[in-house]
Amino acid sequence: MERSRQDVPFSARPREWEGPSRWTEYLGPGMTPTVSKTSVNAGHDEQPQSTSGSHKGMNIQWVAQLNEVAEGLMAKMHRLNQILDYPDPVSNIYSESFWKSGIFPNHPRICLLLTKKFPEHFSKLQLERVDKAAWDALHDSAELHLQSLEPWIQLLLDVMAYREQALRLILDLSSTVITLLPHQNSLILHAFMDLFCFFVRVNLFSVKLPRKMLLQTYNLLYSMCRNERDCDFYHRLVQFIDSYDPPLKGLQEDLNFVSPRIGEVLEAVGPIIFLSTDTRKLRNEGFLSPYHPRYPDILTNSAHPMRAKDLANVTSYREWVLLGYLVCPDELLRVTSIDIALVVLKENLILTLFRDEYILLHEDYQLYVLPRILESKKMAKSGRTKQKEADLEYSVAKQVEKMIGEVHEQALVSCDAIHRERRILIKQEIGRMVVFFTDQPSLLAPNIQMVFSALALAQSEVIWYFQHVGIASSKSKVARTVPVDIDPNDPTIGFLLDGMDHLCCLVRKYIAAIRGYALSYLSSCAGRIRFLLGTPGMVALDLGASLKGLFQKIVQQLESIPKLQGENVSAIMCDLSEFRKNWLSILMIVTSSRSSINIRHLEKATVSTGKEGLLSEGNAAYNWSRCVDELESQLSKHGSLKKLYFYHQHLTLVFRNTMFGPEGRPQHCCAWLGVASSFPECASPIVPEEVTKIGRDAVLYVESLIESIMGGLEGLINILDSEGGFGALESQLLPEQAAFHMNYAARVSIPSTKSPRGPVHLPLPGHESYPENNNAIKMLEAAMQRLTNLCSVLNDMEPICVLNHVFVLREYMRECILGNFRRRLLASLKTDNDLNRPTIMEAFLRRHVSIIHLAEQHVSMDLTQGIREILLTEAFCSPVSFLQSLEKPMDLNAGAATEIVCNWYVDNIVKDVSGAGILFAPIHNCFKSARPVGGYFAESVTDLRELKAFVRIFGGYGVDRLDRMMKEHTAALINCIGTTLRSNRDLLESIAGSMHCGDRIERDAFLKQIVDIDTVVGFCIQAGQALAFDCLLVEAAGSVLEEGAPLISSLLSVVVKNIPDEMPEKKEIRRLRRVANNVGLVSDHDTELVRSIMEEVGGANSGSWSLLPYLFATFMTSNIWNTTAFNIETGGFSNNLHCLARCISAVMAGSEYVRLEQEHQQRQSDANGNADMHSRLSAEASIRSAMQLFVKFSAGIVLDSWSDLNRSHLVAVAKLIFLDQLCETSPYLPRSSLEAHVPYTILRSVYSQYYGNLPSTPLVLTTASPRHSPAMSHTSPVSRHTTRGDSTPQHNVNDSIYFKGSSSAHARDQYLDGDHGSTHSSDTRHRNARRSGPLDYSTGWKAKPGEGSSSAGRGPSPLPRVTASRSGPIYYK
Repeated sequence: MERSRQDVPFSARPREWEGPSRWTEYLGPGMTPTVSKTSVNAGHDEQPQSTSGSHKGMNIQWVAQLNEVAEGLMAKMHRLNQILDYPDPVSNIYSESFWKSGIFPNHPRICLLLTKKFPEHFSKLQLERVDKAAWDALHDSAELHLQSLEPWIQLLLDVMAYREQALRLILDLSSTVITLLPHQNSLILHAFMDLFCFFVRVNLFSVKLPRKMLLQTYNLLYSMCRNERDCDFYHRLVQFIDSYDPPLKGLQEDLNFVSPRIGEVLEAVGPIIFLSTDTRKLRNEGFLSPYHPRYPDILTNSAHPMRAKDLANVTSYREWVLLGYLVCPDELLRVTSIDIALVVLKENLILTLFRDEYILLHEDYQLYVLPRILESKKMAKSGRTKQKEADLEYSVAKQVEKMIGEVHEQALVSCDAIHRERRILIKQEIGRMVVFFTDQPSLLAPNIQMVFSALALAQSEVIWYFQHVGIASSKSKVARTVPVDIDPNDPTIGFLLDGMDHLCCLVRKYIAAIRGYALSYLSSCAGRIRFLLGTPGMVALDLGASLKGLFQKIVQQLESIPKLQGENVSAIMCDLSEFRKNWLSILMIVTSSRSSINIRHLEKATVSTGKEGLLSEGNAAYNWSRCVDELESQLSKHGSLKKLYFYHQHLTLVFRNTMFGPEGRPQHCCAWLGVASSFPECASPIVPEEVTKIGRDAVLYVESLIESIMGGLEGLINILDSEGGFGALESQLLPEQAAFHMNYAARVSIPSTKSPRGPVHLPLPGHESYPENNNAIKMLEAAMQRLTNLCSVLNDMEPICVLNHVFVLREYMRECILGNFRRRLLASLKTDNDLNRPTIMEAFLRRHVSIIHLAEQHVSMDLTQGIREILLTEAFCSPVSFLQSLEKPMDLNAGAATEIVCNWYVDNIVKDVSGAGILFAPIHNCFKSARPVGGYFAESVTDLRELKAFVRIFGGYGVDRLDRMMKEHTAALINCIGTTLRSNRDLLESIAGSMHCGDRIERDAFLKQIVDIDTVVGFCIQAGQALAFDCLLVEAAGSVLEEGAPLISSLLSVVVKNIPDEMPEKKEIRRLRRVANNVGLVSDHDTELVRSIMEEVGGANSGSWSLLPYLFATFMTSNIWNTTAFNIETGGFSNNLHCLARCISAVMAGSEYVRLEQEHQQRQSDANGNADMHSRLSAEASIRSAMQLFVKFSAGIVLDSWSDLNRSHLVAVAKLIFLDQLCETSPYLPRSSLEAHVPYTILRSVYSQYYGNLPSTPLVLTTASPRHSPAMSHTSPVSRHTTRGDSTPQHNVNDSIYFKGSSSAHARDQYLDGDHGSTHSSDTRHRNARRSGPLDYSTGWKAKPGEGSSSAGRGPSPLPRVTASRSGPIYYK
């Protein structure tokens, strides 16, 4: 309410509040009441004709203003109902929220008693005895409660004042307007009936307010505050409320005088109502078609122009019928009224009062209309009138009684079917309109009234649908509630919304053409009206000065319209509101019964010309003038769906049920969303808080629908991405399966007997073509079509604007597609059990990306770039600037997906936290497990194929992350080695001295003093596992690089071969070597990895690292050897001891490189930067020396501990195989290094025991060389691919004991001369590429006499003796 009004207390308000200024609040600051109460009551007989016309003109404006007042009153009543939690004053049912709302005193007993005893005065009720505590509390806070009730008691006063003024105006118009027929006086008719309907609605709506409690409580509180005196308006309000209790009885009494005029109007609109219900006639005769029904070649339909225009008002006509017969029941006794009422009642169950407030239509007809009919029937039967008329009246009353009694049942059964049929018709007609006017936009302007009719019919049907969703109507005969069966899955709603949206878009698109057409029509109309005014009939009428002046004004206004001469129509500003106001003034004059010149005179004077009459031309000009400056309001009136705001929850539900149903269309989502743009228009300026609430609800509605749309889009993508979608198309037969099926199909000679499935129930090629398999293909095609259509629609959709919120569906679609891709990526990483195989992940990603590429073809966005960004984010989430720096920070963060996969590999493969028995199998070059790790065995996720898939998915960032995790894990383990060296330095120095002195007893004593040797061995085995896995990873990365970027791969390989061999290496050379090592292009990957780790963590920086060979030699005394066994199927040990060899080789070599570089830096600092550079050959010689030292002492410990007393020969065998594998895998040891310390006969006997008894392997001796074991060369699981030309076998002084027999000097000399004088080759790539089993000697090996012991080998030993030794190793002591 306005501040000025609130500030004035009721007791001090002047009587001007009863005048026109009362309605200023409802009309807004820009509008003022046109006439006062006295001007409306003034008699026109006392005024000259000139003033009569002006008063009539003001009356019609006063009608529009009172309608605005009615809207404001109902908005306030609706707000009060919301605050009070929708009470039921008729049944006196009030919720707890009602009493806590702060409007009424929270004293239910007193308030309810006042209500029930209405209209008795409170002084007669002895309220203090009802609730003494509440009575005292009321006295204490009477002033406060009075202030809270004051605005709402003012609302009651406004309703009462509105009732008085509106009723007076209705009676005045009804008694003075000579015709209210739609084809003669449609403009005045609509104004009059709108006022009539608002009047009825306001009074029907007021019954939903607790009027009695409001008045009685206010008067009680007023009396308490004003010394027991009633408020001034108390008795008037009591009379008003009592007369409208129930309101329908009061309405029937008040409108009794205008009942005959209402009956005439309803009879006049009956034919249009009948036409609107006859869907067959509408379709067959083309009332809503731009084509002529009988002449299709004629594009403009002029067959039913008036009827088509009247269809735009049929919704109003139906409301007139429902309200008119409800408050004027005597008009049902007209003969034609029964059919009109039956048609409308049969298709409606409720009567909407305001927004979502309604009354049950049939119940009120039975309660308030039927008794009046029965009374008329009784009177007719008693013969109080003439006999003939009494018989007719009795018969009609009997028919009306029957109709009212039966129509409720019919409506419950058939109303939904009637409206569904009508929705289908309008859907089809609007669809044809959209296609036609899109193809022929020039014909839109001439048929604009038909477009408005189609929009109005569609609007009516959509609103009716949502008004009746969830309605339960009571059947009075059986006193129970029956829910109305409204199908929430009706797809026609989406089609209607879409059709209306397209039509409105077409009108807005060609609004300039429509305005131009309307301006042209008005220009031509001016000439016709001037001609009609000059006809002899009009001259003879002798018009009065005021009427003649009004006619001259409208002619001048029409002639002043600017002519179109090719200029831009949209730039023409033309306000025709004065023309319309003057025409309404003319109509009010010529339709007044007190005017000397009326409508009949004008028609007779102008119709003789053979053309349209003057009034017809003027009415047509009035309608076309609205297409010039009020086209948007016309479009809003007929096509706006703002009322759906009050049903937006049902709207959301129906959208979800129909949008992605079998008959849903993706393109409909634009219309469903566009509806929300008009929701804020529902807010009333009378209730300021509504603007915020409705705007917030509209935004939430749009967000909810967008969520549903994106959920549907995501669902379509996931359907195509499922195993039943594109996944079914990826199923492939194995080659043997395909061959089997082809043979089976070839054996079937009769084509008709061929089955789409083979004998093993696998699909044959082309099985999709069989009818029983068509459904799956059709489902895929439908999903693809819907996906592409939806993407295209969302891409082309205009932004949705709701208040200050703008929703761009293209961006939502992008976020949905890419967000779904991210979620599916993360979901694909793991199965129900554990990590998914990388190849399966890759297949899924390729399939999903192909679907996104399919959608990308229909949108103007680069979704591929988004996919790349997601993959990059999931692989790398540190700042992008880190990628551009040469020195990578240590805190690089991997993406979520990469982190999940890398952590799984480290925990389950490298660390084996699940205890699955992870073993590295050198022969198969992968890891194996004793039981499944999650859902797969280890070999299924660690072979080269799977790791290559991992590299392709996560790229170099994933490889870097996993490699960094390997380094971190390995660095921690190497740190343990350094700690052990430092803590046992003294012992190790003592052990080293005793070893060199050959004091076995002292050595063994010191060895026993080293503690936790088993723990250190375990750490080294873990480090070896990490090195093995990292080697597999870089091999996979190198393969992927070679496949994807072969030029870069070949460039790196060539560069690495030509890197200078200098120590220490320059920074750039070191970085280049690391890059090459990360893609497997460096021959000794393990050494380079350990070297880089030590350089990063500062390892090998103390003198204790020189004792590393001795520490590793002490590993031969560990108890871990007691629990191991060699497995010829994997080429390794049962507890991964073969990984220990890998660790020993890499750590010794890497530490030696780091130690030499540190020494060089120290010398350089001492020599002021002038220290000489060393070659890598010197470093390799140092490494070789240290490793040979390790082999020598390890072999000594093994052989010294060999005894039959505790069966330790089995442990010794394992140690010998381990040492042999070390010599095999290390690029710094010749293959024959172990022979210098362990007799070859023992080694050959060991392997003969493992490999010689294989049943599938024949024992064939191919050479007599002592370094070519027949058992090994023919039974090794993987054959040697390259020869080793740089091996340097060393022989022990005791070789003569074990290698006896004759060998020719020529053979021995040839053996010794084969590598005579050769230097150590720096090319170790062949060494690293060796893939043979343990001790697979080749005839191409060469010996260096200069290395090793002083005595040379004595040639080959007698093979028959060795072959016969099959019982195990030779006893040695």
